[in-house]
Amino acid sequence: MLRSLGDKLKELFSRDAGAGEFFEDLEDLLIEADVGAVPAGAIVASLREESRKKGARTREAILPLLRTLLGEYVVFRPLEVDPDRLNVFLVLGVNGVGKTTTIAKLADYYRREKGVRDIVLAAGDTFRAGAIEQLELHGSRLGLRVVGQDPGADPGAVIFDAVESAAARGDRLVLADTAGRLHNKSHLVRELQKIDRIVRGRIGDGVYRKILVLDAVTGQNGLRQAEIFHEAVGVDSIVLAKFDGTARGGVVVAISRELGIPISFLGVGEKPGDLVPAGRDVYIENLLGGL
Repeated sequence: MLRSLGDKLKELFSRDAGAGEFFEDLEDLLIEADVGAVPAGAIVASLREESRKKGARTREAILPLLRTLLGEYVVFRPLEVDPDRLNVFLVLGVNGVGKTTTIAKLADYYRREKGVRDIVLAAGDTFRAGAIEQLELHGSRLGLRVVGQDPGADPGAVIFDAVESAAARGDRLVLADTAGRLHNKSHLVRELQKIDRIVRGRIGDGVYRKILVLDAVTGQNGLRQAEIFHEAVGVDSIVLAKFDGTARGGVVVAISRELGIPISFLGVGEKPGDLVPAGRDVYIENLLGGL
């Protein structure tokens, strides 16, 4: 059975935290956690210097310094819904990262925690019949209206219909699914840019956000995914899915450093309520496995 990063860090910190190859081993573990070689090196270099200045050699002395440095590298920002305007959240991500499940979790969160009642789901991933069926199932379970068409329909038309109907009915939040066929990058980019133009043309004075869902176990490939989607339409925030303690999730450090994209939510389980707002404490607690 593979050990989590937290288990490995606990073993590392059980040694004299300032002795021998401690810092080299810590850098290796941060790279293993997908923080990235350059950020990991910079974090450990700063940690080594701060530890030297403060004479820190124990777990109790060094761990708070590591937490602080990690927190400085990641941008956290809440993803708010304006209760007085129409909000459209376009949910992006490659196939298999959990976009559709995340949409259901977002709907549950905004209704349960923020009191948003008029929520619409848009089945914009028309290339997979399973995605449409899954979103309809979530909508049925949550008691939410789902706007969709048959498989193979124009995804831009689906999202156009969802935004138009939401505006006409006075709904407050549209959560729109999209396809994520990264194996055909040029087609994906053109499709997303078309959808982006449609939403921009219909949103008026509403709020429009593009949310990228990343799988915490994807590794540094998550940085490449973020680059592609950000280049295509501009990403406003990230939801890190499947971040349940055994995952790594350090890729958002590299994404914050390279692209400046904030992280807004963490998916920490399978249930609808297992989506929590991202913040330094909760992110680092999960990244370090409760260390």
